Amino acid sequence: MARAGWPVALGLVSLIGTLHAQQDDIPPHRPLEVPGVHAYPGEHSVYAGQELELHVSSSVPYDLSICRLGPKVDDPAGEELLEQFPPSDPQPVPIYPGSYIHIERSLQGPLEQLSVECWVRLWKVRDRAGMVTQFDHPERCGFGLFAHPDGSVEFYLGDGGEHRATGGHRAGAIADGKWHHVVGTWDGQEKCLWIDGRQAGRWPYAGPVNTGEAELRIGAAGEQGRAAAFLDADLAMPALYQHALTGEQVHARYEAKALALPPKEGLLACWPLDEERGDRVRDVSAAGRSGRIINHGTWMIGGPSFNAAVPRFGEYLPEKDPARGHGLRLASDDLYDCRWPIRHRWLVPEEARPGFYVARFRYTYEQKERTQYVTFIVKRPADRPASPILVLAATNTWRAYSGTPFAIPPAERKQVWGTGGIQNGPTSPPAYNLYRAHAAGQGTYQVGLRMPWPAAGPHILYGGPTDYSHLMRAERFLHAWLEEQGYLFDVISDVDLHRQPEILHAYKVLIICGHNEYWSIPMYQALESYLRSGGNVINLSGNTIFWRVSFDPECRIMECRKVDAPGNQLPPERRGEAWHSQDGRRGGLMRECGYPGWRLLGLETLGWNNQSNPENFGPFVVQLPDHPLFRHPEPLGLLAGQRIGQRPEGGVPMANGHEFDVRISTLRALAEAPPPAGAQMPEEPPGIVQLANGVIPWSKGGSAFDYFLRPIRPKNDQGGEMIYWERPEGGRVFNAGTIGFSWAMAVDPKLQGLMRNVLAHFGVARPEPSR
Repeated sequence: MARAGWPVALGLVSLIGTLHAQQDDIPPHRPLEVPGVHAYPGEHSVYAGQELELHVSSSVPYDLSICRLGPKVDDPAGEELLEQFPPSDPQPVPIYPGSYIHIERSLQGPLEQLSVECWVRLWKVRDRAGMVTQFDHPERCGFGLFAHPDGSVEFYLGDGGEHRATGGHRAGAIADGKWHHVVGTWDGQEKCLWIDGRQAGRWPYAGPVNTGEAELRIGAAGEQGRAAAFLDADLAMPALYQHALTGEQVHARYEAKALALPPKEGLLACWPLDEERGDRVRDVSAAGRSGRIINHGTWMIGGPSFNAAVPRFGEYLPEKDPARGHGLRLASDDLYDCRWPIRHRWLVPEEARPGFYVARFRYTYEQKERTQYVTFIVKRPADRPASPILVLAATNTWRAYSGTPFAIPPAERKQVWGTGGIQNGPTSPPAYNLYRAHAAGQGTYQVGLRMPWPAAGPHILYGGPTDYSHLMRAERFLHAWLEEQGYLFDVISDVDLHRQPEILHAYKVLIICGHNEYWSIPMYQALESYLRSGGNVINLSGNTIFWRVSFDPECRIMECRKVDAPGNQLPPERRGEAWHSQDGRRGGLMRECGYPGWRLLGLETLGWNNQSNPENFGPFVVQLPDHPLFRHPEPLGLLAGQRIGQRPEGGVPMANGHEFDVRISTLRALAEAPPPAGAQMPEEPPGIVQLANGVIPWSKGGSAFDYFLRPIRPKNDQGGEMIYWERPEGGRVFNAGTIGFSWAMAVDPKLQGLMRNVLAHFGVARPEPSR
């Protein structure tokens, strides 16, 4: 039965008849059910001849089949059925969202005095939430500091047994978004609450106080033996003392701003939270109360003394900032690994062709038939010769846009998913992605890879009236065309390139396709090395090499700290939080991290159009019709000013949309203001040849930006630019610079002929038709 102040969370699941996801992986944790059918592959990609592992939760029966996507986009009947599994019964598995620190050694026995201290910066508190607690409601209640939705702080002391209303006292009001120093003291006769160095409340309390047998937690409390009451807040320097701090001592700790450790005498535990990466936190007291972060949390946010509004351009280094301090951000919806067991395994045939495959789940939910696609990539095995062409799948971007991963998919086959996903699941599970903040307002700085990603399905649209897509379906048009033409190609994920940067050197041509926006430094360096060695790159992606990402060593978490550009998850006043915890390096725009896309591919982002307005797309206009790529080996018969990259009769699909890239010289010409203080406009590299100019009717919508991502309004219909570049440092690049290129190529014979010419120029001839 729920007790006052402790509401039952929506979606708490009975574990009877339910598979246990967590097993021994994490301490007991409040579960949350996710109705419907949800699944994810163990990895984004799998080698032919190896096993696919599918992790599934299902509250309803389903039919599962494995398919290779067919030769035509939007043709479910053409999906190549490879395996049909027997009907599957429901086996719901909960998720366990919420980050906190679990302390492995609790306090023991009765106490004569106690002080509990921490710095806290609240986000949005929706229910009573634990700051530092050894408290398990309702029967093992020792002590705790709690935050309440009205901003008050509660200091609870009990005898370690059943919860007593008389043990909790509330006072003060701490504002969201600001650091506050909170201390609860008890000297054996009187308890006090101190906020920001001042006494906020004082009450007689003779005890007894006993720690009881509850777990010691930071950022949570217990409910019926499970971690619950998760705190949406930033924490710094929590500490426990076996004596009551005096007013002078409390004030001194407040003035120290979490930059100095407390005296060791009488210290029961203190966690400086200065690790800045990983899931372990150390205790600097002699008691050895080290801790483990459950569900990751967020490092590299600074502490109470930190002014995070660091300059955008300059040489700020966190390790050289004596006032930065340390902190850890927690979120009640933090979840980066569902921890679901493997429900199905499928041995990929040795002879399986590289490409996009799906696990297709068909089921009925709320009297409607639905299909859930789980995308994965099949790679060529290492002992098979490489094809001439390697296609890079933009899986980092698929993952970045995978909001509402536990949503119930609509019954319609084609579905429009926005940047933040669709309507969330009925139990309000985690819904954040790199475009949608956490439920309490924390910006999203990382996403998990062992999570469902329905946004990466083969029928997901981004612009309903235009039938436009920018994730996996956008890349399908290229794959289908390559197969129809008879070209042999291999496929890898972004994570594969991150892990194996040397893989590019086995191929004549690398094709980057779709919306390949999110790049790690190893990916960038791999592309740079490939080009310097004489490699050939075809870029059919817009907004390419835009945001920097990094991964944990196991590639289970992708970190991205987005600032100073549209889609940012941290505002300029928090720019100091842009440094990654995985590698300690600056995040944000690749160009501002020292890895600009133009240096490798010749173009940078101009902006985007309105993807739902067919009048806001545009074609390319030919500028150099006599260039060899337009004439050899196929003469395309083009004229200067002729439009390509659209239907022969005009209209969508059109190549220019939804995001598109231009030369540095074009961005310089479009600029409406000088560079910001401390910044310089780069010079365009030599040797770029512009073949065609893209058209975007700006009067119909869209947003354009200068090199520094400040809004501009082009005076003409400037869209993306198509270039050919023989780089002075080595390598050759054909860059069409738009997400919509492959989409338009499906309907434009001229664009198809151009692609055959580019491939031939790069040493990949069109295969002879089989007889």
